[in-house]
Amino acid sequence: MPQDHFGDEVAAHYDETLGEMADSATVERTVAFLVEEARGGAALEFGIGTGRIALPLSARGVEVAGIDLSEAMLARLRAKPGAERIAVTQGDFASARMGRSFRLAYLVFNTIGNLTSQDEQVACFENAAAHLEPGGRFVIEVGVPQLQRLPAGETHRPFASTPTHLGVDEYDLVEQGLISHHYYRAGDGWRYEATPLRFVWPAELDLMARIAGLRRHARYADWDRSPFTADSAKHVSVWAKPDG
Repeated sequence: MPQDHFGDEVAAHYDETLGEMADSATVERTVAFLVEEARGGAALEFGIGTGRIALPLSARGVEVAGIDLSEAMLARLRAKPGAERIAVTQGDFASARMGRSFRLAYLVFNTIGNLTSQDEQVACFENAAAHLEPGGRFVIEVGVPQLQRLPAGETHRPFASTPTHLGVDEYDLVEQGLISHHYYRAGDGWRYEATPLRFVWPAELDLMARIAGLRRHARYADWDRSPFTADSAKHVSVWAKPDG
């Protein structure tokens, strides 16, 4: 079982730290996209967390289930209205099974990076494929590695600077690793959190999909289905499982 980096202290503050990811417009665009990709079937969220997307997706009439490693995050989800409609399993979403199939599996907000080795990320695609019905789809939202913004010889890049939050990404260019450092204002002091991640390239994800028997269906710059370009900071990609 991988290490759980979302324990009680992180879970207690998680929803407060989401920023624009919690904005109603952002959530609505995400949910609308997933409703369309589910095409009337059930959806499985890998890394369901506290339910930022799962709960409004369920409220739109999609049957939603989820897997998450963190019991503390799942406890926060279970305490929210509507959570009784969502079946959850505690476990590693690269390997845990729900015992049924789905029309859609999805990962949002860089969650694929929480799997910190290439083998684990490949296993995640294989797990998604195992859960999908024929013709089902796997959706991932993840940032494009911003290595072009790193000056030569440097490994740290600030990505957030507000009176209440300082964020710095620390890159390991040899091992394709990333530590996301966060400092949050907490009363008269600061609270520090660090999350290890593995950054991954779009073409690498396509290869992982092929290994799992999936094929790329579409790639967009965001949930509004805007075109993905060389300047895109992230992508929303869709892979499909062949029909029969």
